[in-house]
Amino acid sequence: MGDEEKRNRAITARRQHLKSVMLQIAATELEKEESRRESEKQNYLSEHCPPLHIPGSMSEVQELCKQLHAKIDAAEEEKYDMEVKVQKSTKELEDMNQKLFDLRGKFKRPPLRRVRMSADAMLKALLGSKHKVCMDLRANLKQVKKEDTEKERDLRDVGDWRKNIEEKSGMEGRKKMFETES
Repeated sequence: MGDEEKRNRAITARRQHLKSVMLQIAATELEKEESRRESEKQNYLSEHCPPLHIPGSMSEVQELCKQLHAKIDAAEEEKYDMEVKVQKSTKELEDMNQKLFDLRGKFKRPPLRRVRMSADAMLKALLGSKHKVCMDLRANLKQVKKEDTEKERDLRDVGDWRKNIEEKSGMEGRKKMFETES
């Protein structure tokens, strides 16, 4: 028991050590990812947003405002176009999913009730007025009469053997036996 306990402790300690090493590696990877995103952000901003030079005269400021408004309008148009494309594609996706479910038969089916139908009624429902074949199977069966033999009659008359034993048991049963014989 002591040897197995030491082994279990060693395994647990190794798991803890591996877990801590994995967490350290994950933390360094997260830091690298964050710094990479920050550098990408700075590159994008420097590429697409040049530094702002504010002019001194009023006419130059107005011209700068007109340029900025034109750029804002262009960005808004692009944003609107993208939104319309996204809405159109989501609608197409929903339609395709609906068609897919219809083709697969995944829509919810109502619970069906059991209906007792004769073969004739089933054929009539399937074939309509074309149905002329009679499927009454019981009509085609032959009637067989069972002949009673003497043994069967005797067995029926005797009935259950336990009743006879109970009747004949005890003094009253023996008395009945003597009365019936004489």
